[in-house]
Amino acid sequence: MADTQQVDEGTDAKQAARAARRVARLAKQIGAFSKAHGGAEGQLAYLGQRGARIVLVGEDGGWGDLVAPSYDIAEKAVAKAGITVHEAFDGEFAAKVRTGPYEWTRMAGIQVGGPSNT
Repeated sequence: MADTQQVDEGTDAKQAARAARRVARLAKQIGAFSKAHGGAEGQLAYLGQRGARIVLVGEDGGWGDLVAPSYDIAEKAVAKAGITVHEAFDGEFAAKVRTGPYEWTRMAGIQVGGPSNT
């Protein structure tokens, strides 16, 4: 009995094209963030089935994040954007983050019953 395997090469090509577009879109967003903040560095965090989180920290202390549908796409996007990627969010990298009144008020509201900024 012969083994049969149905392979739809058209579907594979469509998935590859979709992944390439996602990489390009994320790289463009990372580049825009970097330009707006005088440069940027990042860190990737695996989110399970949801994908991967790309945490960005600008040279001015501004920060933000993006979510990629997979860790592989996130890695390709940061490579295409040309930013430095850290293994962990700690030390000098974490010290670059500058939070403002909004973040402090939100954290206080969540932790000790402070205002919630809603």
